[in-house]
Amino acid sequence: MIVSALLTSVGINTALCVLFFTLYSILRKQSSNYKVYIPRLLALGASRITPFNLKQLIPSPDWVAKAWSISEEDLFTSAGLDALVFMRLITFSLKIFAFAGVIGILVLVPINGWGNQLEEVDIVDFAGNSLDVFTITNVNSGSNWLWVHFFAVYIVSGFTCLQLHHEYKYIASKRISYFSSCKPQPHQFTILVHSIPTSSSCSISDSVESFFKDLYPSTYLSHVVIRRTNKIQTLLSKSKNLYRRIAQLRSNPTQQKYKHGGGIFGFFGPKDNLIDHYGKKLEDIEENLRLKQSEASLIAEEARAAFVFFKSRYGAASAFHLQPSINPTQWITEPAPQPHDVFWPFFSESFMKQWISKLVVIVVCISFTILFLIPVVIVQGLTNLKQLEVLFPFLKSILAVKFVTQVITGYLPSLILQMSLKLVPPVMGFLSSIQGYISHSDIEMSASKKVIWFTVWNVFFATVFSGSVFHQLEVILDLRDITGKLAVAVPAQASFFITYVATTGWTNVLSELLQIIPLISSLIKRPFTKQEDEFEAPSFFYHRDVPRVLFFGLLGITYFFLAPLILPFLLVYLCLAYIIYRNQFTNVYTPKYETAGRFWPIVHDSMIFSLVLMQLIAVGSFALKKLSPASTWTLPLPVFTLLFNHYCRRRFLPIFTAYSAESLIKKDREDEKDTSMGEFYNQLLNVYKDPALFPIQHSSNTDSLVSPLLS
Repeated sequence: MIVSALLTSVGINTALCVLFFTLYSILRKQSSNYKVYIPRLLALGASRITPFNLKQLIPSPDWVAKAWSISEEDLFTSAGLDALVFMRLITFSLKIFAFAGVIGILVLVPINGWGNQLEEVDIVDFAGNSLDVFTITNVNSGSNWLWVHFFAVYIVSGFTCLQLHHEYKYIASKRISYFSSCKPQPHQFTILVHSIPTSSSCSISDSVESFFKDLYPSTYLSHVVIRRTNKIQTLLSKSKNLYRRIAQLRSNPTQQKYKHGGGIFGFFGPKDNLIDHYGKKLEDIEENLRLKQSEASLIAEEARAAFVFFKSRYGAASAFHLQPSINPTQWITEPAPQPHDVFWPFFSESFMKQWISKLVVIVVCISFTILFLIPVVIVQGLTNLKQLEVLFPFLKSILAVKFVTQVITGYLPSLILQMSLKLVPPVMGFLSSIQGYISHSDIEMSASKKVIWFTVWNVFFATVFSGSVFHQLEVILDLRDITGKLAVAVPAQASFFITYVATTGWTNVLSELLQIIPLISSLIKRPFTKQEDEFEAPSFFYHRDVPRVLFFGLLGITYFFLAPLILPFLLVYLCLAYIIYRNQFTNVYTPKYETAGRFWPIVHDSMIFSLVLMQLIAVGSFALKKLSPASTWTLPLPVFTLLFNHYCRRRFLPIFTAYSAESLIKKDREDEKDTSMGEFYNQLLNVYKDPALFPIQHSSNTDSLVSPLLS
């Protein structure tokens, strides 16, 4: 790719930036769009209607200043520790790539340009230069200038490890302080026990009570046996859909006297008849729900799982960490998630079905990864004009136009890949949901890991080792000269990944600001809903955005010494992300659960992988450039990095898996002086009740849609 194609791509994305910022500055002021752009504030009680004035049509950047001025403590108070950890990921990346950018742009780019291994830089026709002349590939083999790259690799690796240690230490301390300052939480006094052995002489509930009373007589409080409610959940879903349909028919004054759905052939009929029809359906579902909820209380509907409550945090932690039974496949204990974080469908599946689901997920993940190579191959074809002309001879005349060529090779490949990647987070989220996790947060963390490694394989390695899937597997599994293969293949794709950051990165974060899909959904639903109708503020999709930032981090670390021109575009992406995500956490997203920063170990491990990958590529690059001493002296660097990672795992990871006995006992002693703990224990017995067993607050009554569904 030549510089002009990159400039065309950057120009298109800069124009999109201006357009998106302008649109957002106008749309966010319209009261009809408040549910899209400030749903969190509306949920907190902000006014839903603002009188119209001309200022609402004038774009203003005041939201940027507000997002910039939010302190870390304010962000932590309003959005939680998980949101703070995500923003720390962005600021951490900014520090790393600002430091690497100074070295890369001011030192390495001139050295790469001065070389003539490929060709000399044409100063007169600068836009006509290939991007490859600014990469390490253009440095002459055996040149002593390569020692500058060697020292740059060591300096940036050391700086990154120092920052990783600082962040791990800081977030671990915030996690401890969060635990120390928070009020008693139900999940701190609760464990989940499953695989409970059945007995013909007593129920599951009686077995749990006798077992834990015998083992923990001084700390055991009570328990709740979980019921199978999958059928009830299906009926509740149907009832909610019918209720929404009736509410839409009643609340839409623009509808005519006649409405689709009744009359001859289902095309004509009175709207009132349609409401009556749906109302009768809803009444039938109400009756069926009452029956199913009554059946759920029977012993036959007991699942082999229960939430067990203790009088102290230390008692709950002891019950979790100590193996309860001689048989390790029975009475399996896990820390209980927060009540609103529980994934209730988990308990409706049998052990065998969960085990089969895990195998199915593995097969589906592998199949999905292989199938995704199709858009990757298409993208690689677009970056190769000669290959396109051979496959499609009729395109020769079109490809002769310079602007068309620049768009096809510079912008279109990244756009196609970006659209394809939109499918990955929801697919991985679904696969994780059937894998046997008991909480939404565990599902999201599992999905995050899947998305990260899927992206690394299918976007990085599949692009670098372009070819058939069997060729890629052969290259990666043959470890005899993996560093040499990486040293040849990775720099060759530098121009693609520079464009990828400038297109996919910028466009993704701007789409997050404009909320395109929620905006379109709101426009479609607007004729059928009222401004005062109830709604639920969305939660942040960590499994979508954390892997995205981490992948751009991998590209930055990998290419900082190979093709430093990637760093300015990466810094622009991170600056946009810093402002936009702070704005979104303040105005849009409401936390649905709190993991207290448990995402950070995923971030740390991903950055270590990126560092080791970069260092292995450096070993191969110096060997390829016939600078054997530099290659030899780089070999200890991956070892030092892995030793550093081992230290961090020993020093900080235990803080993210469980709280110390010292912290638990200290909090328990504080609770002994709290007179409200008796009331807390009473409420504790009810917070882990399946929502499917609660009555919902709507009715099929055609005169009133506010009475309870179930008596």
